[in-house]
Amino acid sequence: MNEPSSARTTSDALRPSACPGLLRIVPALDGGISRIKLAGGALSAAQAEAVAAAAERYAGGVIEATNRGNLQIRGIGEQQAPLIEMLLAAALGPSQAAGDDVRNLMLSPIAGLDRQMLFDTRPLAAQILHSLESTVRFHQLSAKFAVQLDGGEGMAMLEHPHDLWLSALMLEGNVWLAFGLAGCPADAAPVGAVPLEQGHALVLAVLDRFLDLARPDQVRMRQLLADVGVEAFVQQLTIPVRRDPVVLQWRRKPAPADLHLGTYPQNDEALVAIGAAPPLGRLDPGMLRGVARLATSMGDDSLRLTPWQSLLLPNIAIERAAAVRTRLRELGLLCEPGQPLARMVACTGSAGCGKGLADTKADALRLAKLLQEPGPAASVHLSGCSRSCAMAHVAAATLLAVAPGRYDLFLRAPGQPGFGALRARNLTLEAAGALLDACSRSNLDD
Repeated sequence: MNEPSSARTTSDALRPSACPGLLRIVPALDGGISRIKLAGGALSAAQAEAVAAAAERYAGGVIEATNRGNLQIRGIGEQQAPLIEMLLAAALGPSQAAGDDVRNLMLSPIAGLDRQMLFDTRPLAAQILHSLESTVRFHQLSAKFAVQLDGGEGMAMLEHPHDLWLSALMLEGNVWLAFGLAGCPADAAPVGAVPLEQGHALVLAVLDRFLDLARPDQVRMRQLLADVGVEAFVQQLTIPVRRDPVVLQWRRKPAPADLHLGTYPQNDEALVAIGAAPPLGRLDPGMLRGVARLATSMGDDSLRLTPWQSLLLPNIAIERAAAVRTRLRELGLLCEPGQPLARMVACTGSAGCGKGLADTKADALRLAKLLQEPGPAASVHLSGCSRSCAMAHVAAATLLAVAPGRYDLFLRAPGQPGFGALRARNLTLEAAGALLDACSRSNLDD
């Protein structure tokens, strides 16, 4: 991939932001962080090998799966330029430097292969990503401004809020795209719909309208809508939008939990995808390299990252599925949702972040050993501070650090903002584990 010279510099050429990118190395207590934004969460085995090598040579060897289907390398030292060069050479960067920040488009990790999909989102996603990267005006968008494209797949993260979300529905025998603003398909009503062939034009119209109206301090859609309102925003879009009751009353069918782990059927009945999660979202170079080589020997030479901080190996022959799962377990990944760590999320914590009040990664490992209730665990989130960096949606249970090894416990409550309802304060990990077991963790998500 031929990068312009501006893309081969460090963050000096980019606008200020607290968010890491591939070209912007953001400092942390444990070293610099580089975030690699993946198109649709997909990367080739060769690209995975490049990420492993970069983390090994120029950083501390910590690779993280993020909650939007990307990867990031932690612990980067002084050799930032060669790390960036290695990742760019593997075609993991933007077509131009200023476009790196705005490549925030989330798809289902099984896009194009899911039996339940209404259309293959990848061609439209490629159009949208190209426009985000190549349109100078869109480079004004915040590094946090995010878009979701949902093709109706069975495996889909529907709870992450996005500035703009699009979700497939059938109307009069044709595929349309319902869309919503500053929310998510799981619990928000659409504000309109357009035919599938107008999906790209809709995204461009929404982004242009946002940039026309937003003040410098209004970097997210929710901030703008608090001023102008949804109706005024939608009515002035430059393309026709269908807004009859059939559209406005439509709701996305919920996606079952835990489908990202284990074996998942594809639209080709002879093939499956195998999902596995690195404990607490962290891989080391050997683990990622092992997965890449497994994708080459047993799959189609590719893997996909998921918004559950896990990964997926697609296009595995059914007769090879058991062997692939065994090898993934040998590499240290989790393949069964019943394992306590499989639905546990923890931020970097005090070991790598100056704002963290507790070592959340280490505490999560301890907590997983303390939990005794059998069966699949509801999602448990350990956050070192109130920013909730590790999780984009609200977990069933959140442990918010108040001091080393001590947490306030919140349980998700419908209609309640933030982490939900405060259940107990200043708990030790032992007390938190006992209380979570008493709450019957498998029912916390009900």
